[in-house]
Amino acid sequence: MSPSADAAAPASTSAPPLAPLIAAQLNYLISHSKPPIRVGQIWSGCRNGRHSDRFTLSIPFCLDYVHWDVVYNALSPKVAPDVVFGPDDEGFHPLVDYAEAGNGDKSCLACWDCRDPKGLLALVQELRELYVEYHKKQVAKVDDARVTFELSTVLSKEGIEVCMVPSADRPDEVKFAVPLLDADFDFTKLVQGCPWRVPQKIHLQVIFPISRSSSYSSVPSAPRLKLISTPDLKSLFSVEDVKLPPWSNGMCLAEYLPALEESLNLLVVEASASIGARRRFIEALAPTFGRPIEADPIFCKRATVLSISGIFTFLVHFAIPLQFPKQQPVLTLQSSQHCNADGTPITSPPINDYPWSPRWDQAEMVERIYDFLTDECQNFKKFCSDAITQQK
Repeated sequence: MSPSADAAAPASTSAPPLAPLIAAQLNYLISHSKPPIRVGQIWSGCRNGRHSDRFTLSIPFCLDYVHWDVVYNALSPKVAPDVVFGPDDEGFHPLVDYAEAGNGDKSCLACWDCRDPKGLLALVQELRELYVEYHKKQVAKVDDARVTFELSTVLSKEGIEVCMVPSADRPDEVKFAVPLLDADFDFTKLVQGCPWRVPQKIHLQVIFPISRSSSYSSVPSAPRLKLISTPDLKSLFSVEDVKLPPWSNGMCLAEYLPALEESLNLLVVEASASIGARRRFIEALAPTFGRPIEADPIFCKRATVLSISGIFTFLVHFAIPLQFPKQQPVLTLQSSQHCNADGTPITSPPINDYPWSPRWDQAEMVERIYDFLTDECQNFKKFCSDAITQQK
C-alpha cells in the first residue's frame, strides 16, 4: 500500500501509445470510476513494441491507495487482462476464491467483450469489492478481543473498510475507515452551482493497536482518530477545524459515532449557512465600494473592489474565511500605480486588525471597513512610495 494518495505516479509520457481497444477501456475507467482511480506507469510488454499494453492503477482503499498492475497483451488485445497485486497481498486470490465459491460465472471475465469500453471498469470494481471482503476476513483472524468486538458491532455500517497496518518498529495495528453522515448525503445540494464532479465524503480513520490478548485489559488504550475528507470538500468545510469528541475509557465505535455524526451534521449546516452570509457580505460591498470587479460566485470566499483616494488608485482584495462572520475577512491592498523591481504590483501585508463584530449586519461591516481604509490607504500609499524610493 502506498503511504498517501499523492504517491500515485503520473502516467508515463515516453511509452508508446496503448493499443486502441485497451486505451478505450482505460479512458472509460478514468472517466467513470467512483471513487477516482489514478493511472501510474504505462509500458509495453514487448521490446520496441508499437503499442503499450500494461499499466499501474492506484486504487483507493481504506483511505489509502493500493497499486495493481493491469497486464494486457497487445498482440492479442481481445484477451482479458491479468492483474498483479501488491507484494503484501500474496494471499489474495480473488478469481480462484470466486470459482471455489461457485460464483465464477458471475464474474465479468466469464463474458469478457474486448469491444465493450466498460469491461475494465467492471473488472476493477469486482476485484475491489472482493479485496475489501478479503481484508475484513484477514482482520477477523486477529487475536484481539477489542478488535473482534468492534468488527461484530460496526461492520454492518455501509461502506466501512478495514485493513491491517503492519509496522517494523511497533506492534501491528488495525485501521478502520468509517464513512460518516448518511450514505446518500449529497453535499452538492448545499451549494448552488457546485462544481464537484465526484461525490464528496467524510470518513473517520480509527487505528487500534493490537494487544494480542484474549480479553480486554483494565484500561485499553484509546485508538488514534482522524477525520479525512475528499480534497474538494475543503472549499465548503474543513474537517481539520473539527474538534473530535473525547474517547472515554471502555468506549467502542458504536457508542462514539452517533455523537460525532450529530456534531458533523450541525457543522455542515453551519458551513452551508456561511455561504449565504458571505454572499450577502459581497453584495453589500457594491453600495459603498462599487460593484466588485471580481468575486467567487459559488463559495463566496473572495472578492476584489477598485478604490480611489484622490489620484491614488488601488485594489482591495477580500479573503473571506469559512468561519465568517465569526472570523473577519482578511484584506490585502494592491496598488494600481506602483510596481516592484520585478514589475509586480506592490501589495500590503494581510490586514485583519480593523474594527469588527460578527453581530453587525453586512452593511455595517462594510461601512466600518470603508472608514478604516480611508486612513489606511494613506499609509499604504506611503508604503508604496517608500518601496519605489528604495529601488532607486
